[in-house]
Amino acid sequence: MIIVAGEALIDLVIEPDGSATAALGGAPYNTARVCGRLDADVAFAGAISVDRFGTMLADQLSADGVSLERAVRCELPTTLAAAELDERGAATYRFYIDATSAPSYDVPIEIGEGDVLFAGGLGLVLEPMATCLESSINVAHGRAVVMIDVNCRPRIVPDREQYVARVLRLLANADIVKVSDEDLAYLMPEDEPLDAARAVLESGARAVLVTAGAEAVQVLCREGETTVPVPAVDVVDTIGAGDAFGGGFLAWWTASEHTSTDLERLETLTAATAAAITVSGVVCQRRGADAPRRAELPADWSA
Repeated sequence: MIIVAGEALIDLVIEPDGSATAALGGAPYNTARVCGRLDADVAFAGAISVDRFGTMLADQLSADGVSLERAVRCELPTTLAAAELDERGAATYRFYIDATSAPSYDVPIEIGEGDVLFAGGLGLVLEPMATCLESSINVAHGRAVVMIDVNCRPRIVPDREQYVARVLRLLANADIVKVSDEDLAYLMPEDEPLDAARAVLESGARAVLVTAGAEAVQVLCREGETTVPVPAVDVVDTIGAGDAFGGGFLAWWTASEHTSTDLERLETLTAATAAAITVSGVVCQRRGADAPRRAELPADWSA
């Protein structure tokens, strides 16, 4: 099973003209939905309010085939994020988190042999959730495949030094690290992105995937390095694109029945990355984090 841990929240999407709409979101939440729509066996581990927004979040997870058995319903109001779009459709985020649902998650995650644990985003920042997820990742290390999508949000980090130290500790215990060039610039500003990615690999991670918007994805593992091109698409907006990449990668990986030993194989990682790029490209052509279902992808999308 894929266990996706972290925040579920509401994105207030603000257009350049000032109009706004409410959309279901949160990076791990989006990732879980991607996995579910691609027919993966997936569960969401996080706190979801019992208010109306929370009910919408939970209902959509169920509709997309995501198990809620590991989710916690709470009385706190739903966490909010304002996604301000520019003229190109790129989003800048501001968060409203104090005394809200997402940070309150504090349940240790039960992880079985052969499971996949995915975490990242605000789950590595907000307390007590961040401490809970760090403990769960450490427990999962060596018994399950751990994927971390760093997804830095500098605006919300209260203590940069403490945050960076935590993230680097966790990356050393991860099997798969998805990180953007902007993430690496925040975490390791003294290094060029590729050198920083190599340092993450040397610290203990088994595979590092470096994204850079519409540029090629850099794939690094102990067997070597390569780049995977990103085909041009007509971008509507980029909301959920990175989450679609992570979900697409894991859904392809599990559907193709790959195991942790395949993380040493550059050819396999390249194929998984190409599959992830395909899913992300579909999301970029749609409004919001609207992931494709398996039937909407090419017949040969998974091996």
